[in-house]
Amino acid sequence: MKAVSKGLAVSALALCLMSTSALAAELRFTIWSGNEAHLKMLNGIADSFKATHPDVTVKFETIPPADYTQKLTFQLAGGNTPDLGWMMEDAAPTFVNAGVLADIGATVKAAEGFDFADLSPTAMGLWQDGDKVYGIPFSTSPFMIYYNKAMFEKAGLEDPLALAAKGEWNMDKFQEVAKKLTEANGTWGFEFKDGEGYASRAMHALMPPIRAYGGDVWANKECGFDKPEALAAVKQLHDMVFKDKSIVPPGESGDYYSGKSAMTINQISRASKMPEAGFPWGIAPLPTGPGGESPVIGQAAIVVFEQGKQKELAAEFVAHMTNKENTAIMAQFFPPARKSVLESDAFINSNKLVPADQMKNLAAAIINGKVLPSHEKSPQLLAAMAPRLDGLWKADANVEDSMKAVCAAIQPLL
Repeated sequence: MKAVSKGLAVSALALCLMSTSALAAELRFTIWSGNEAHLKMLNGIADSFKATHPDVTVKFETIPPADYTQKLTFQLAGGNTPDLGWMMEDAAPTFVNAGVLADIGATVKAAEGFDFADLSPTAMGLWQDGDKVYGIPFSTSPFMIYYNKAMFEKAGLEDPLALAAKGEWNMDKFQEVAKKLTEANGTWGFEFKDGEGYASRAMHALMPPIRAYGGDVWANKECGFDKPEALAAVKQLHDMVFKDKSIVPPGESGDYYSGKSAMTINQISRASKMPEAGFPWGIAPLPTGPGGESPVIGQAAIVVFEQGKQKELAAEFVAHMTNKENTAIMAQFFPPARKSVLESDAFINSNKLVPADQMKNLAAAIINGKVLPSHEKSPQLLAAMAPRLDGLWKADANVEDSMKAVCAAIQPLL
């Protein structure tokens, strides 16, 4: 009898363990940041999910930004599908049309206290189709100019923030300042985003000046690279690279964060790197141009993959991660799409590294800016552009011919 009782007890324990194991779950979440401060924040949000989902853990998997979309595509094609991940704005139409993003609308709208109406309709433009919701933006981040204050002082120049306050920070002043910084400091005046302006960040390099000049690249399904506005903007960049020698050229390294260039362009999340830089710094709006103030926004959303095995659970985590409380936490690095958070004092004071007045500039840019161009054939467009842009970035290149070649390559895809 004792043996039978013991056997029943063991069986009951085994069933209990099996039940606990069945309840436990791990969500795989792909991101493109390996920054220690970002990961600490993200893991903190994942830990707070345990209040309602005690048996769920979230594993963040970092893929470098330059490889992110391609490697994610390989994972999906190979059946190694993550549950959820970050998605860049330029890839959104492609992934939506391919049917690989799950509709999470019902889940997030039903989540307690989520307040879907608080999300900016403009910010949701890429991620919503009627009642269907394919992602929730966690970062609607304008591009800003980061600058090295010490280098400006050495060159005897007013910094971009002071020039912007006087209404004098425009593309002509940007060119003039970059050249003087190069001459005074014996280093580069400006570096494209992450040093990748000739490759994976080509659109990040071209769009701010093109929009400042009043141009666009493929609005209304028509190539705009060869239009007068875009030509003027690209010609100016080309002159800065090869005539002024004030922009880090192809093949050279001008890492702003280690003091090898005086200015760069990036988003607010990069402020987390600045304590390591070892020099005084600031951020300012993008230079204006003939097209007026034209803030350019990079956007990213959290999405759930249709092929994932835990879609409902993943959608519940998206609702948790992008609720008002956690959006306010992420706002220190990732400017929000929630109107209530963006308009709050908490946002203005959210990043201890960035003064409140500069955060106000950031908020204004979010309200007035336009997201980087996207298209359902973005991968094909970028691939078609690449060899033509390679031809542009040579000292003897004819800018107009190069831009016409870009349009000839991409127009059939538009």
